[in-house]
Amino acid sequence: MAVEVTTTWLGDMRFESTNPSGHNLFIDAGEENGGKSEGYRPKALMLSGLAGCSGLDVASLIKKMKLKVDDFKIDAEANLTDEHPKIYDKVALHFHFYGNELNEKKLQRAVDLSIEKYCGVMEMFRQFSELKIETHFHKK
Repeated sequence: MAVEVTTTWLGDMRFESTNPSGHNLFIDAGEENGGKSEGYRPKALMLSGLAGCSGLDVASLIKKMKLKVDDFKIDAEANLTDEHPKIYDKVALHFHFYGNELNEKKLQRAVDLSIEKYCGVMEMFRQFSELKIETHFHKK
């Protein structure tokens, strides 16, 4: 299956990028790099893609397993190398689940299935980065 995205320069350091879903997004550099901070940063977008990919897997599994979760978020932290090309050599994902009736064992299984089997973006990150995954459960 081919995926097509078109990214068009809008002048200065700003771009507009299409998405197969029909929703476009803007990419821009920070002021320190000649931009106006009017869009997403490409490397941060990669982290959003990673968290979003795994989050979609987990949300689907929460639904299939009929689990009770009041809220759920993923925090991503990454270390950027100093030398060019600058890449993320270490990435940590923190899965946070909130609720009074959390089934911790099944939620952990959902996270594990995503990171080990389903999330293709996770597999891509494994090619260049050391991954650390943590799951946190919070009673409301």
